Amino acid sequence: MSSVAAAAIDATEVIAVTASVRRFLEDNFLLEARAASLDDSDSFIEHQVLDSTGFMELVAWLEEAYAFKVADDEMLPENLDSLTAVAAYVARKRAAAA
Repeated sequence: MSSVAAAAIDATEVIAVTASVRRFLEDNFLLEARAASLDDSDSFIEHQVLDSTGFMELVAWLEEAYAFKVADDEMLPENLDSLTAVAAYVARKRAAAA
């Protein structure tokens, strides 16, 4: 597979993961009006979307939805604090497993 094709797959996956995580948050944590105002790069912490229990629920959902284990040392804001961060993290985990 060419690097261009791989990049397109990665971009497509990131878009799909972002949409899936947004649906999870909307279904479990956000009211409809608040969900519409959440940008992909907005911090879940700063915008009070998730508390510590919410992050654990997100981790459990990611593990089930994407069939990988989130290691303790991966539970960092860089990986889990926005839709953009989560989507990139999932793409990296899935690429590493491939």
